[in-house]
Amino acid sequence: MISDAHRGLVSAIGAALPGAGWQRCRTHYLRNLLAKVPKTAQPWVATLVRTIFDQPGTEEVKAQYSRVLDMISEKFPDAAEHLDDAREEILAFTAFPTELWKQIRSNNPQERLNKEIRRRTDVVGIFPNRAAIIRLVGAVLAEQTDEWTEGRRYMGLEILRKARLTPITTSQDTEPTTPPVEIAA
Repeated sequence: MISDAHRGLVSAIGAALPGAGWQRCRTHYLRNLLAKVPKTAQPWVATLVRTIFDQPGTEEVKAQYSRVLDMISEKFPDAAEHLDDAREEILAFTAFPTELWKQIRSNNPQERLNKEIRRRTDVVGIFPNRAAIIRLVGAVLAEQTDEWTEGRRYMGLEILRKARLTPITTSQDTEPTTPPVEIAA
């Protein structure tokens, strides 16, 4: 799951989806981090932090993270502490195949979808009943599903197969508690 660090949302994700990984959205995190540095230094800090996500592999990401942390700590110790505290939250994407990294390090697609829903509901203004809202939002979601399915596949099936979680086994048995689900087109 990818989201900002709202405590209630993070708790709900943990409760509703036990065992699911959580990635803090890099865009939301960067906004929070930049609030810890003076306005004049924000472009420099933002550029440094973005270099973390531009690395080709997990080890390179972690090495760049350490370099960025060292550079920021020299001038802005509060911001460096903030960045260090968020290490696991913003680097969770590195546990997945590199082909998925661009899709899972930010929740921008969800933000764009929410913005489109808001735009369409603002055009209507006042809805006659709850069913009318559900129809409109459902239509926007169906439209987005069609676009992702037929036009530009957001995550290909092969990549999703690579990222499929291994079923949890108990210490009492060696068989998975649930069989893996095949992803079909």
